[in-house]
Amino acid sequence: MKTLVAYFSAGGVTAGVAQRLAGAIQAPLYEIRPAVPYTKADLDWTDKQSRSTVEMQDPSCHPDLSDTDAPVADAELVFVGYPVWWYREPSIVDSFLAAYDFSGKKVVLFATSGGSGIGNEAPARVAEISGAEVLPGKRFAPDVSPEELQAWAEKYCS
Repeated sequence: MKTLVAYFSAGGVTAGVAQRLAGAIQAPLYEIRPAVPYTKADLDWTDKQSRSTVEMQDPSCHPDLSDTDAPVADAELVFVGYPVWWYREPSIVDSFLAAYDFSGKKVVLFATSGGSGIGNEAPARVAEISGAEVLPGKRFAPDVSPEELQAWAEKYCS
């Protein structure tokens, strides 16, 4: 099955997990990047006026992407990774999902977080945005091993 691993990472944690996942299942890797990169001040969740806080309070917010070059059309299965922000995927991930045609594709979410789960609303929201079949996802610790990622992903890849 043609597979893609796409991810957004603000601090590098999700990037590391995505890189290990892509390596473990021999899939191409694509980084979801905002047109305007997030600064440290933008990511200050304690500041009610920070960019990320403002974006997350507006469900219709879809920040601009830096490009739309992801090889989504070539994939049948797309793993989408992100850090959990305010108990859900960051708005830039919604932008990514809205930018491509996922009809007929399977999407599996994976997340990184210090303690929050992947959330119950994310799969329904992702299906609504993307038109894809969204399969059960999982939250991973930053130090998850390639072997654990491979064992988890293989149930979707066959």
